[in-house]
Amino acid sequence: MSRPTVVGAAPHAVTLMPMRRVVGAYVAELRFETIRMLRTPAFAVPFAVIPIALYLFFGLLAAGATDRPTPPNPNTPFYLFTGFSVMGVIGPGLFGFGMSIALEREQGLLRLKRALPMPPVAYLLAKMGMAMLFSAFVSLAVTVLAVVVRDLPISLGRAAAVVAIETLGTLPFCAIGLFIGARVSGRVAPAVVNVVYLPMIYLSGLFFPLPESIRAVALFSPAFHLNQLALGAAGIAHVMGAAGPMMSIAALVGVTVLFTGLTVRRLATSI
Repeated sequence: MSRPTVVGAAPHAVTLMPMRRVVGAYVAELRFETIRMLRTPAFAVPFAVIPIALYLFFGLLAAGATDRPTPPNPNTPFYLFTGFSVMGVIGPGLFGFGMSIALEREQGLLRLKRALPMPPVAYLLAKMGMAMLFSAFVSLAVTVLAVVVRDLPISLGRAAAVVAIETLGTLPFCAIGLFIGARVSGRVAPAVVNVVYLPMIYLSGLFFPLPESIRAVALFSPAFHLNQLALGAAGIAHVMGAAGPMMSIAALVGVTVLFTGLTVRRLATSI
């Protein structure tokens, strides 16, 4: 039996948007997202100012300590430099995604975004770009303070490598924040993000070595691996030997892919 034919029916015409308009949509979404976050003091001040202020304070204290006749460790200035800059780039990823997506999902903004004539992933890429811009600013500011105030002996090329690594290193924390924001409510999100953020800072050994009994826990922390890559770029040997940098890169990529994969499908079906 042949299928019935609808008289007068015409196939749907698919009109592709010019590439210039597609790129413009991504750029506009990134610009609006960044402006919105800059106008939110609860986000901009803690993650753009506090890490810089903490490094300035503790960096000066360390400078006074290492000016003594027998400094405890000549690499201490590098540890403080990368530790505080890594701490600074974690915040925009975790909190920028974790709290904002939970609130916007709860308020129906994600459903509205899907109904708008814009590229489907522009919303998430804009948040990712915003987090990376904040991270680049924090990392660059801490680097400038380390060189100007602390007189850190680091070359321009190594300093640029540290900033680039830490900016890209925001992505695993964006993925973790995305995972949290897609699963909890706006009221619960701040508590959940802090429960993840604070132990991660401690268990990564960013500022002091962990006790021998729990030192292996740091291998499961993306903050530890990002800090090891930053230290390597700054000229400090990786603590895990020759295979360390590749292991750290694999760990960070794995965290990004895992948490993004676990979340994208849920966002697509729950809003």
